Amino acid sequence: MLGVMATFASAQSGALSVELNKFEPGEPNGCQAYFLFRNETGKSFEGFEMSLAILDGNGVIDRLLSIDAAPLPVQRTTLKLFAIPEIACTDISEIVLHDMPVCKPQNEDNADCFAFLELGSKTDAALVK
Repeated sequence: MLGVMATFASAQSGALSVELNKFEPGEPNGCQAYFLFRNETGKSFEGFEMSLAILDGNGVIDRLLSIDAAPLPVQRTTLKLFAIPEIACTDISEIVLHDMPVCKPQNEDNADCFAFLELGSKTDAALVK
């Protein structure tokens, strides 16, 4: 299995970038997070799930949030909107990607996406691995 993942990673023509693009107030007392997914890997993804830790203004984990961003078509930028309940956008200091339970290229086995994943943020909150 490790050989398959190494072959997959070496076959990549680029990265898969995830950008936290903006926040907007959500209901009730929550936050809407806009993410841009730029897939330059040369492969489409039929499965792409991220488990995120949402840290408050003191750097303390407020909650865990699982998001499903699939499908991610090849050579495309995809916008996805996710609700973060019961925490104001201004109270989020950082979002940590702590697990990827699913990262499945179309018609292939689950892969280790951490090797080619790039994270960034245009908000006041950092998005990090």
